Amino acid sequence: MLKAIGASLGIAIGRALVIREEAVEINESKVKDSKIELDRFNNALQESITQLQKVVEGVKEKLGDEKAEIFEAHLCMLEDPEFIGSIQKKIENDKFNAEYALQTVAQETAAIFEQMENEYMTERAADIRDVSKRVLNVLMGIKVASIADIQEECIIVAKDLTPSDTAQIDKAKVLAFVTEIGGKTAHTSIIARSLELPAVVGAGKGIREIKDGDLIVVDGEEGIVIINPDKATLKDYEKRREDFIEAKHQLLKYATMKSTTVDGKSVELAANIGSAEDLESVLKNGAEAIGLFRTEFLYMSKDALPTEEEQYNEYKSVVEKMDGKPVIIRTLDIGGDKKLNYLPMDEEMNPFLGYRAIRLCLDRTDIFITQLRALVRASAHGKLKIMFPMICNIQELRTAKKILEQCKTELKSEGVVFDEKLEVGIMIEIPSAAIISDILAKEVDFFSIGTNDLIQYTTAVDRMNEKISYLYDFYHPAVLRLIKTVIDNGHKAGITVNMCGEMAGDTNLIPVLLGFGLDEFSMSASSILRARKTITNSSFEECKKLSVPVLSFGDADEIKGYIKTSFKA
Repeated sequence: MLKAIGASLGIAIGRALVIREEAVEINESKVKDSKIELDRFNNALQESITQLQKVVEGVKEKLGDEKAEIFEAHLCMLEDPEFIGSIQKKIENDKFNAEYALQTVAQETAAIFEQMENEYMTERAADIRDVSKRVLNVLMGIKVASIADIQEECIIVAKDLTPSDTAQIDKAKVLAFVTEIGGKTAHTSIIARSLELPAVVGAGKGIREIKDGDLIVVDGEEGIVIINPDKATLKDYEKRREDFIEAKHQLLKYATMKSTTVDGKSVELAANIGSAEDLESVLKNGAEAIGLFRTEFLYMSKDALPTEEEQYNEYKSVVEKMDGKPVIIRTLDIGGDKKLNYLPMDEEMNPFLGYRAIRLCLDRTDIFITQLRALVRASAHGKLKIMFPMICNIQELRTAKKILEQCKTELKSEGVVFDEKLEVGIMIEIPSAAIISDILAKEVDFFSIGTNDLIQYTTAVDRMNEKISYLYDFYHPAVLRLIKTVIDNGHKAGITVNMCGEMAGDTNLIPVLLGFGLDEFSMSASSILRARKTITNSSFEECKKLSVPVLSFGDADEIKGYIKTSFKA
């Protein structure tokens, strides 16, 4: 049995199709005519661009525009003057053969990403290798068998799967996949979850024990791969697979239910989205609101800052499709691990603690004002709410609100209609904001607790650092105490308190958060039905009573043990 990273939920049982990459040896050589060699490279580049354009169209049709952005980013790499220019210079000036020039620059660029102390950025090295391999195959005349051509049911086993490979998977044929390397935030894993395809990644060299045609079991929740299971194990996992499918089917009945406990306490179950493309899943799963619209993805999908009109149309589209349901839109949260190629920023020792989110917006008020005008205009089309991220003190909040008021005054003078009662809230994701939440609550309409960063900052743990990831814990007593403090302070001031981090979808913690008095839980759309099942089978009064002792424990394991034995939703 192999134990690795469960990247996408589900259980699959099938025959292994082992994909082994043939080693391609590239030798360094000098060419006599660099112009001919440059033409050869440029022709291969154009052919690769054409191939990728076809991939983009195919992915848009199968998975939607948002997932196609991965491959549009690959296209951008092949059109990046710095990356491509470096290859062309090695050919033209140094007279290297095209294959060697391409491989050298690609390896250097990928190495830069791999050295970054951030899992998301590290895994972008795979994208560099993917696009470079495509061009190299064209240059060398290598015909690559497409995963899209698989004819029989199988489970793919490979050292790695590029995003291009994963996007071509036919769910009718491919039951699951297992890779030697990779992580949960890799684009390949993201696409697997979009396809709802069980996946285990980062299984290490142990996958080399798997032979073509071996019967294997893949458990995408536990991150387990079993090779040639015995009859008893096989029977057990066949039952687990049936149970998983049945449980998934049974959850559909919760799509039209209200998020109300057995004793009548109603809360709101909302979804986190990155673009209008996510709304199909949001509506299918019965979300009662959008609790977090991450607007940075709109910026990251562009080659330049999106205009007021572009932003207005995107926000308007989401608000209208939600048909009167609340939509909380977070203002630009760029910085940390989220960069814009067209917005250069100085290198920082601690980017997660640096020039990002509201700090950037209050400095670059031109960017901020453009977004705020678009948001205010879009508020005329539904129940839009504005949320400022990474507020750490009262001055930042007041300055942001002042700029918003200036935008509203300007738009009113221009005769633009908008929601005069537009609500404004903040994310509580910095400990300083949690501690003074009683003060901040007097100046906003709602709080939303951003647990992803709140946990990171409270425990001083980089959540992308695999070596210390065990310290990043939803159940840390300090985190739970801060959350309860924020909820109590919000309610004393008469405002609602929401949560939009991953913690909101943790079914073990939902009864505790209910007991604390949380008003809204916002999560990925795929988690909503499980969360609603938990809520509708819980007693609010019982949750309140049982949540009190949680705050007295000094250790996360104690809290987990108490929750496991005390809450029976």
